[in-house]
Amino acid sequence: MMSPERWRKIKSLFDAAMEIEASGRGAFLDNNCDGDAVLRGEVRRLIDSFENAESFIEKPAAAEVASLILEPSETLKNGQRFAHYEIQRQIGVGGMGEVYLAQDENLDRKVAIKILNEQFGRDESNLQRFVREAKAASALNHPNILIIHEIGMSGETNYIVSEFVEGETLRGVISKLHSHPDRVTTLSEILDIAIQIAGALSAAHGAHIVHRDIKPENIIVRPDGYVKILDFGLAKLVEQKAVGFEASTVKLNETAKGVILGTVNYMSPEQAKGEKVDERTDIFSFGILIYEMIAGRTPFIGDSMSETFANLINAEPQPLLRFVSNVPDELQRIVGKSLRKNKGERYQTMKGLLADLKDLRENLAFDERLEKSHSSGDKNPTTLLHATTVDGVNQTGEANQNTTGQTKSKRSFVFAVFGIAIICALGLGYFYFFSDNATSNPNVRKSLAVLPFINASQDPNADYLADGVTESIINNLSQLSGLRVMSRNSAFRFKDDQTDVKAIASKLGVETLVTGDIKQVGDKFVINVRLIDASDDSQIWGSQYVKTTADIIAAQNEIAQAVVQNLRVKLSNAEQQRLGKNYTENVEAWQLYQRGRFHTFKLTPPETNKGIGYFQQAIGLDPNYALAYAGLSDAYRSLAIGSEIDPAENFPKAIAAARKSIEIDDAISEGHTALAISLFWGEWNWTEAENQFKRALELNPNEVNAHLFYAHFLSNLGRHTDAITEVERAVELDPLFPFANALEGQFLNHAGRPDEALDQLQKTFELAPNFWMPHLFASSAYIDKGMYAEAIAEARKVRELSAAQTFSIALESYALAKSQKTNEAQNVLNELLKLSETRSIPATHIAMAYNGLGETDKALEWLEKGYAEHDPKMAFLKVEPKWSNLRNEPRFVNLMRRMNFE
Repeated sequence: MMSPERWRKIKSLFDAAMEIEASGRGAFLDNNCDGDAVLRGEVRRLIDSFENAESFIEKPAAAEVASLILEPSETLKNGQRFAHYEIQRQIGVGGMGEVYLAQDENLDRKVAIKILNEQFGRDESNLQRFVREAKAASALNHPNILIIHEIGMSGETNYIVSEFVEGETLRGVISKLHSHPDRVTTLSEILDIAIQIAGALSAAHGAHIVHRDIKPENIIVRPDGYVKILDFGLAKLVEQKAVGFEASTVKLNETAKGVILGTVNYMSPEQAKGEKVDERTDIFSFGILIYEMIAGRTPFIGDSMSETFANLINAEPQPLLRFVSNVPDELQRIVGKSLRKNKGERYQTMKGLLADLKDLRENLAFDERLEKSHSSGDKNPTTLLHATTVDGVNQTGEANQNTTGQTKSKRSFVFAVFGIAIICALGLGYFYFFSDNATSNPNVRKSLAVLPFINASQDPNADYLADGVTESIINNLSQLSGLRVMSRNSAFRFKDDQTDVKAIASKLGVETLVTGDIKQVGDKFVINVRLIDASDDSQIWGSQYVKTTADIIAAQNEIAQAVVQNLRVKLSNAEQQRLGKNYTENVEAWQLYQRGRFHTFKLTPPETNKGIGYFQQAIGLDPNYALAYAGLSDAYRSLAIGSEIDPAENFPKAIAAARKSIEIDDAISEGHTALAISLFWGEWNWTEAENQFKRALELNPNEVNAHLFYAHFLSNLGRHTDAITEVERAVELDPLFPFANALEGQFLNHAGRPDEALDQLQKTFELAPNFWMPHLFASSAYIDKGMYAEAIAEARKVRELSAAQTFSIALESYALAKSQKTNEAQNVLNELLKLSETRSIPATHIAMAYNGLGETDKALEWLEKGYAEHDPKMAFLKVEPKWSNLRNEPRFVNLMRRMNFE
């Protein structure tokens, strides 16, 4: 631990160095550090952090810690009156001030009062931020968040009053937990507390409040098991800068030491580096807490503060397998994802993490009931966490004695249910390890990606076959509830480079990978398949299949079944039937279907029309091929929406093909998804479309298109919260799919959150630099923020990247008009009108350009034309902010009514 003397020396050198020009600081340190390279490094890092910090709010972690080394304020005495409160006793001390239990004399209730540290309170900007954020925190209404009653000032003292919670901090409970020799706790109880905390954080994040100081000291557990989280919106104030700090008066008291180490141990990498933070910082800290609950230590703790910082940024945590065994794979996945160094690879929202925790708790409850029905007394091993020993010594420090061939349970590092106080203490989630017995429990949900099989025939015309086998295996496996399977879109990003399986698995957030290659030799196909454990690149299983053309369909099912068997996934009877299902017995029809998919995925009109031809040939060979009809529906819809080609003609064809698919086989999700999307865009039949989406997801909860377009449906109807949840699920299943990531940005913008939308779109730029869609949505978001120059630049970027679409032309005209560049706006609109003479242009695009110019009548005329032509972009009328000026116009209201919006 850093001593006060050491810190004073670092701070003194830092202050002096900051007084001179940056170019001279290196020489200054050389001359004043007395050859102490470690000292020089500490000061240099602190200087670099301050120079690289982007704002006052985002000062780096080293500076935040410094702000806590303050002289303690004078303690209030028991019985002393403070405003209309009578102080009863001090109950806490922190860097911001002291906390007291008091009696509210006006309302006759116990309250907690935080008195701001005098040095902290001297800075007016701190006070203003304190009041602003405390007000925001007080607006939160959640049972697991501490209620704030009052913010005020008495004399020159600033204070905040909150409810008083009877209970114990999580720190105290952890201490008791790990000093008890015999402890067992059920995983369901841990999840129950974790879910409470995740629910509170999700509510706060929904109100755009990030805690940024999640640690055991800020969590209270009541005796009845209820959890309360403290200091919402306040912790970030401590993390601004050192206030009232004078090197000559530094005193590192015991409380400050604990606060410093506590804060550092629970920071995120971005906090430690002084980068911008967001909700994902809370997710990281949330993961650290559960790691400590299970392992008895935080995952990045070092022998010094600087070592802990370094571990946060660079080191991976030790596997919990060193401390704990018998943890379900799905929990490992959940908490492992929570603690990713790259915040873009973590859960992107607490809501998504909360949903997975709830699913896991429900699955465990079901397993417990099932176990009880088969056993009269044994505990279900999946519901207990057992500690392991490390190098022959368990984590209580005792030697491992094995007198019967098994470790004695009372010396195992086991968490035990030993009373409600301990039960109440448990919460917050992170485990990061791949257990040796990870496949021993068949009831947990595993994560997997099937990478594109390599076409080893050296014949480009056979690419469709390798892609088709891969996609069929993905589709078969994705229907199983015991597996989380990455979608085709993300998996196929690694078609050309599969050398680093660990990196691929990390980017996809999965534990296992299926890889393979396919080669045609004469009239035979040779298929090599491998199942890889991504944690160490070891092969779990591998096999070679030599099949004739007639056997190629059966081979896919055999491979899928072998993967399930080797992962030990337990299947229901219905899932077993689906896994072995053949959608056609005609191999030539299957090949034509795969060719259709191959060309349709290229997303250009000529390629889509090729796809339509192949689908029609497949149907000609097998009129009962339901998947081919679903593919045909997708292709027609792609022409109507993506290529802006005659929606009045193509949507009826898409709907008819989808209905035929369902008529043939009601049990395939693809047909229901295809119908739902076309009803949504082409007929504005909201009720039937939603029913079809729900049916598709019931049949296949892993179908990305169903989640993604259901999210689009919900967004366009103004059901924004549900829309964001659905699109986040889609992105989780398909994290590297630029289309899904871009749509999330659009949905955020339509939800009235343009800043968040632009942040999401920036990530999509990085994911796919030459993809036009995120630039389109960014242009729209900039318009809604009144940043017209940026909107125009993005719209023009879209035109460079995609000549097929025309929405960017409409946005460019609209932004120019709002910039008072009327002539330029009219010229761009004229260009759009001229294009409409030679090709299909969505009427809403022209209407929007007219609306930007303030020509309401013409805008409404073109919207009526869009209604008559069934322009799919009409589906945006309810939520697109650029129509806000028409909301009270009777003709617009009538149009909305006819579209069933009202």
